[in-house]
Amino acid sequence: MGSGQWAVGSEKKFSTIIQKWGDLIVAVRNFKDLIAWQKAMDFTERVYRETACFPREEIYGLRAQVRGSASSVPSNIAEGQGRNTTKEFRHFLSIAHGSLCESQTQLLLALRLKYITDRATSELIKHAEEVARLINGLSNSLKQKTTPKK
Repeated sequence: MGSGQWAVGSEKKFSTIIQKWGDLIVAVRNFKDLIAWQKAMDFTERVYRETACFPREEIYGLRAQVRGSASSVPSNIAEGQGRNTTKEFRHFLSIAHGSLCESQTQLLLALRLKYITDRATSELIKHAEEVARLINGLSNSLKQKTTPKK
């Protein structure tokens, strides 16, 4: 499944984002059209489902932390896409990537504490890695559009 994302526009305000998913090319009208956001939402939903069975004493501890960091990923993608400049968008993509790393760390801790199964952790980590690739690809494509040509 070859996917890539890139932006069209100037540093001041990118006019549209074009996504390529296989042979299909789609213009992005808002953050909900971004594949990175869609996959991040899927990841977050799965995190919520997998953490529902954490021990009661973790309601305000690890469960809240992993859910918060996971939900921060699509939230930051959306917020960045809604900003005025490509530079700001890239900044929020960087924050989203950091939150994704935080989520993975917390999931690995949950595995060590035996709150989550090996299989669920492995699937979530793979999903997070896919989201990370999409975020990095989007950020790199935006960087190419904002880097002055020499």
